[in-house]
Amino acid sequence: MASLAHVIRDYQNGGLTRDEFIARLDNTLTTDSLSPARMMNVLDEAHARSPLPADLHAEVRRRIEQLPVSNLAAGGEETRLQTRVDAPSLASSGMSTPGPLPGHDQIKGTGDTLNNRFVLEECLGVGGMGTVYKALDLRKLEASDRKPYLAIKVLNVQFRGNPKSLIALQREARKAQVLAHRNIVTVYDFDRDGAIVYLTMEYLSGRALSQILRTEDFHGMPVRAALPIVRGMCGALAYAHERGFVHCDFKPANVFLTDTGEVKVIDFGIARVFQRPEEESDATVFDPGTLGALTPAYASPEMLEHREPDPRDDIYALGCITYELLTGHHPFDRQSATQARSTGRKPERPPNLDARQWRALRSALSFDRNTRMPTVARFVEEFGAEEKVAAKSATRVKVGIAAGVAVLVAAGVGVGVYRASSGGHGEAVTSGDVASSAAVGASAPVATEASTASAASVVQAAPPPAPAPVAPPAPAPKPALSMAAVTPVLARVACSALAPSVDGHTLHVQGFVPQHYGVTQLKSTLGAVPGVDALNLDVQTIADDRCDEMKSFAPYWVSNLQGGHATALHVRPASGQLTEGDPLVVDITTPGYDSYVNLDYYQLDGSVVHMVPGPRAKDNQAPPHYAATIGGGGDWVIAKPFGSELVVLMVTPVPLFDRMRPESESRADYLHALDARLAQIAGKYGRERIGVDIAQITTKARAH
Repeated sequence: MASLAHVIRDYQNGGLTRDEFIARLDNTLTTDSLSPARMMNVLDEAHARSPLPADLHAEVRRRIEQLPVSNLAAGGEETRLQTRVDAPSLASSGMSTPGPLPGHDQIKGTGDTLNNRFVLEECLGVGGMGTVYKALDLRKLEASDRKPYLAIKVLNVQFRGNPKSLIALQREARKAQVLAHRNIVTVYDFDRDGAIVYLTMEYLSGRALSQILRTEDFHGMPVRAALPIVRGMCGALAYAHERGFVHCDFKPANVFLTDTGEVKVIDFGIARVFQRPEEESDATVFDPGTLGALTPAYASPEMLEHREPDPRDDIYALGCITYELLTGHHPFDRQSATQARSTGRKPERPPNLDARQWRALRSALSFDRNTRMPTVARFVEEFGAEEKVAAKSATRVKVGIAAGVAVLVAAGVGVGVYRASSGGHGEAVTSGDVASSAAVGASAPVATEASTASAASVVQAAPPPAPAPVAPPAPAPKPALSMAAVTPVLARVACSALAPSVDGHTLHVQGFVPQHYGVTQLKSTLGAVPGVDALNLDVQTIADDRCDEMKSFAPYWVSNLQGGHATALHVRPASGQLTEGDPLVVDITTPGYDSYVNLDYYQLDGSVVHMVPGPRAKDNQAPPHYAATIGGGGDWVIAKPFGSELVVLMVTPVPLFDRMRPESESRADYLHALDARLAQIAGKYGRERIGVDIAQITTKARAH
């Protein structure tokens, strides 16, 4: 990696253009191990020997002054740009390198603003495609958003000089719409400010895995500590592979561990399509692999040999990273795969792995695709075997303990009954008392015939008892209230969603009924059900034109409420009364299993707006018992037409659809597709795994 002194010298000697110098500057300031004070001395010494242009000298000083105390990218992995032996150079193809874009003299870096909106506050790192900054979104700040920060990747000048680079960045943004997963960083948009081309992304607070691995005192971690990180990486890669993408530059610097413990894979910028059933036109026009970006220490032999990408290329890199997590060092001492293969290198077995785990890791590190671990899912299944065995063992222990307690309790009950029946009382005893109890029971006195006869004579001599008063006949018992009597009555209320429960002779009902039916008629109908003494109704009327929504969602909504309301949706404010210009903000919670969140807004005009997943919130995968606030940044604002509208939360065990739907579409079209898909999921996973909650809102115009 070039030092600041070398970069300045290259510019002064004419080896770098002004734009190239600026791009190299961000890279160097981020990765150079010198302190800011020492960097300032280097700059002053170089400037004294051969003066830099005044504005450029001032800009370099400004950037050094704004460097953070600790360098966030220190120890990161550098992505190198290869020259493909089978790809003609620009000169040999007869094409000239494009000249500088308009505004080439612009200098954008820490402290500057892009498009009068994004303030670049801190350089977070440098990759093969560009420099990443932490940026303040002034629009979000103005809207009092609690999370006004995002990350911006500014395209490097060298990369921007490649005639296909803009296409690459555009494709990265497009791919991000497909790769919406909780372990993959969310990419928002692609834009430019004059000559500056950039990508806006989710801002992550935490550390790159490369920083942890390069820490001086890091010598590996136990398998149990490494497993959550391995599973996070595997989740991201498996999701991408299922959709036909290979990362192609998977390395520790592209794995981010957030402050909240999440694992995020970043920079799918050079991912290449290895299956092209529907994007063949894209693949023939542009292949990001021709840019040749990879990191030798983590690239598979096939990648280094320029073979077609394959998911097993990422598995080789995954094996290298997993090995480093466990041992603190690279399996081949950072040699490239081809070098290690040619010298016959073999990884040493980490001491903390059992036989099955070692087979899985060794298979992932194979130099041959044909013998390499075939899928990420298979790798994580076999590598996590120790934890599964431990869990099963713990289960067996718990079951054994429970069984032992049951035996002891049963023995205690038996002894107690025995003493009560033989001794005439129920005093508590221990198992040690069983023998003496038996002896007491065997020696208990038995009535003789003489005593029996005497008792009989006494009874015969007694005077006859007085006649007992005749009691009036008891009233017929009130019929019990049962769900069997209630359910068919509710089923006859068309276009409704009603969830009943019974408590003695009190009937509780929650839900929605159409306006033409009304709560009064529902109360009268349910009051006539046998066994009902009291009614407790928490029921809203809903517009008659919402019948289609109720038919689609009622079964799942009822199942969710009767199962404990694990899927929950709450609108702010709780009254659901919203005025023109108000933001639509909702709070959601999910069940106790991994799920996919789908939040839809059913408008009066007959359209459905997909809030999640959508352009503003692409990642809709949620961990167990997840809670979130959606719309807090003012993404959705109440506008015409006004009236009664619905917000519907659906939680499913698998994605609803293979592709992201348009942000807004016809309600009829969507419900038609949705009904078929929900039936498929319910048939495979069970209806109880589909959670639905419904919130009704009332909107009105703002008074002027």
